[in-house]
Amino acid sequence: MVETIQTKRDIRKLKLDELKEFFIQKGDKAFRAQQVYEWLWMKSAKNFDQMTNISLETREMLRQHFVINHIKVDTMQRSEDGTIKNAVTLHDGLVVESVLIPTEKRITACVSSQVGCSLACKFCATARLKRQRNLSPDEIYDQVAAIKEQAELFFGRPLTNIVFMGMGEPLLNYSNVTEAIEKITSQKGLNMASRRITVSTVGVAKMIRKMADDQVKFNLAVSLHSAINQTRSSIMPINDTNSLEELGEALVYWYQKTKSKVTYEYVVWKGINDTEEDARALLKFSKLVPSKVNLIEYNPIDDGDFQQAPEEVLNMYMDLLEKNGITTRIRKSRGKDIDAACGQLANKS
Repeated sequence: MVETIQTKRDIRKLKLDELKEFFIQKGDKAFRAQQVYEWLWMKSAKNFDQMTNISLETREMLRQHFVINHIKVDTMQRSEDGTIKNAVTLHDGLVVESVLIPTEKRITACVSSQVGCSLACKFCATARLKRQRNLSPDEIYDQVAAIKEQAELFFGRPLTNIVFMGMGEPLLNYSNVTEAIEKITSQKGLNMASRRITVSTVGVAKMIRKMADDQVKFNLAVSLHSAINQTRSSIMPINDTNSLEELGEALVYWYQKTKSKVTYEYVVWKGINDTEEDARALLKFSKLVPSKVNLIEYNPIDDGDFQQAPEEVLNMYMDLLEKNGITTRIRKSRGKDIDAACGQLANKS
């Protein structure tokens, strides 16, 4: 029977040793596996035809046994500020979004880790999509490789940073996210520095502890938005099962194990968390471990339930935190005109 695409294995599921074993079984040299592996992970080959230092005969043999289930960037939108949003089609037809964010000093890839999301944060467009599945390590890696290509093509500059702040909760797809990061940071992969990668979570306490135990080298950001349990639970249901007390204990454990600062992502909304009491609660929480705070400009998601607090409220937060030794910055959102900013990814395209 002729193998169909459905029965062929994605070659990127094989470890290097398994690739070597395959070539030896086929009567070929083991070093051929190293060549193929480099094409897959250093050069981000999308198909076997790109493997130009491998004979046509060997490429045909690979085609007979394997596929490369590479993502496809189906549509690419460009913002007035240079931000690029990609609608990425996966091999099974599902779609996620990723974003290239250019600034003067850096180019950042914002990547997705799940198709949809299960956490129902009320201010986030992605939360309105049903979570359909986790992304594989290859699909996460492919988003980064695609943005790396775009950075060089459109800006003539290298990709410098990666943030897991796209669709989904990275810590609910932990093993695939960390495997993708291994490929991205490996010298046999994209060779990017771990310190340039940030994984953002809504605060899954158990998994923050696991990250600490695993001694991960990337940065941790927490999407916080309130340091008062009642307020946080009203906008982020995760807080009902992972309270601020549990989250705080997990973050103390994280810092004890890794000595790595935590970044808090925090949006200030009118009538929700815009009082001095809210700001003082954040200050107290921020002192649990060495940390910094990003006060993020809110990006509306159509229904108007959430509105950005006025500038004087942001300044009140900023003054209080800075006076008490917490590094704080107000982060302006980019790509709002193409729904590419934080909380806006919803597969509208």
